[in-house]
Amino acid sequence: MTEIGSALDPQRQEQARRYARQRRLLYLLDLLFGAAYVLAWLLTGLSTALTSRLEALFSSPWLVVGAYFSLFLVGYGVLGLPLGYYAGYILPRRYGLVTQSAGGGLADQVKAGMLGLFLGLVAVEGVYWLLRVAPGSWWFWAGLAYWGLTVVLTNLAPVLIAPLFYRFTPLQDAELAARLTRLAEEAGTRVRGVFTFNMSSKTTAANAALMGLGRTRRIVLGDTLLARYSPDEVETILAHELAHHVHRDVPLGIAVSAGETLVGLWLVNIALQAGASALGFRGPQDVAAFPLLALALGIFGLITMPLGNAYSRWRERMADAYALRATRNPRAFAGAMAKLANQNLAEAEPARWVEILFYTHPPIGQRLRMAEEREGKG
Repeated sequence: MTEIGSALDPQRQEQARRYARQRRLLYLLDLLFGAAYVLAWLLTGLSTALTSRLEALFSSPWLVVGAYFSLFLVGYGVLGLPLGYYAGYILPRRYGLVTQSAGGGLADQVKAGMLGLFLGLVAVEGVYWLLRVAPGSWWFWAGLAYWGLTVVLTNLAPVLIAPLFYRFTPLQDAELAARLTRLAEEAGTRVRGVFTFNMSSKTTAANAALMGLGRTRRIVLGDTLLARYSPDEVETILAHELAHHVHRDVPLGIAVSAGETLVGLWLVNIALQAGASALGFRGPQDVAAFPLLALALGIFGLITMPLGNAYSRWRERMADAYALRATRNPRAFAGAMAKLANQNLAEAEPARWVEILFYTHPPIGQRLRMAEEREGKG
């Protein structure tokens, strides 16, 4: 244990390791369940039979696609509810990370499912319209539409999506608000206020973020963060978030994601063309082949996940370095990281393979050593 990282709680770290192992097991079970569900629709004839039934009921392809996707997603949600509820509520509650009631947790899961259904319907209807009108280039136009939708959702998240789950109020600590606003101005980032949100109504974990784009950009701090962290520690956490805007990580990330999506959809198009013919579907535009599309997208996402995580860790290290330079307070940075590890049950020293496969941020242990090196340089 390094001197600067001595605030890590050994008992909490042991709990973090157990919690992380159980979450990885649940992640694997979720993958297996998803694959089994998609293959069941694809290989048992259920998908073809349902499509035939819907086409007999509706003359509009829009209604056929909407009804099919709704039934597919609702079935997945209902059958996967026990596993999702255990992973999202029961297990973290067992480790003291959840303060929400069982009913509240279920309500949030239903709200998230409804939001996912709405956004999924928009996306799927768009994809199948493109498959009908531009079967050879649908993947390209779908990739461009994904880019536009990502920009819109990033912009609207603070004002439309996040309030569905949390209550946001202006930060009452005027001195801290002014300090954080000044830090944002020094970073060349204009914000529309500093807000706190009621994380404690759902969890004991802490977090802070810079949400939105342009006129919706704002600083948001969890009340669990304000309750336990010093102003210096809050400042260094925010400096990390500001670094993403200084380094233009948000537009860069959207561009990288859009490029990855274009490649993925191009490969999915190849798989869909070949698979639809081999499995007896009427073509890629046949909604009965949707499980094949979903399976191809899932495999591509799983294969590229380590690459995306590596990119993310690189940008997060840059943000850490910026925070240490901007605040010139490695002690506060290290204190904040150690508290986050203790409070959020973050494993400080995961195995290398775990880091490569699952971590979007550098492990806490690495971040503490970065702070120690900065302090050693004076």
